[in-house]
Amino acid sequence: MYVDGFLIPVASHRLEEYKQMAADAAIVWKEYGALDYVETVGDDMQIDGVDSFLNKAGCNANEVVVFSWISYRDKAHRDAVNEKVMADPRLQQMMEQKDPVFDCRRMAYGGFRLLVKA
Repeated sequence: MYVDGFLIPVASHRLEEYKQMAADAAIVWKEYGALDYVETVGDDMQIDGVDSFLNKAGCNANEVVVFSWISYRDKAHRDAVNEKVMADPRLQQMMEQKDPVFDCRRMAYGGFRLLVKA
């Protein structure tokens, strides 16, 4: 298994727009073979003695943090799916918005190999 993970600050007042964009993106990823597409929004973010995802994402008082992941069979499968996704005009349209829902430069991203699955 291979997972692409994302940590994204989103303006609170644009969360519904983000939700719709994510739902549209999920259709594209799943169509090209992603096994799972999950988007979550921070809820319980302040735990004493632990740094929060809000801080790690650089959120300000008017932002929430989105934590999301897309899973694949393996890294080669991820690469093949993402090549098709990135060439899809639906995704290109999302990426070329004049007023983007979030700032891609502030997004944290990483590809992860499976360590434990229970």
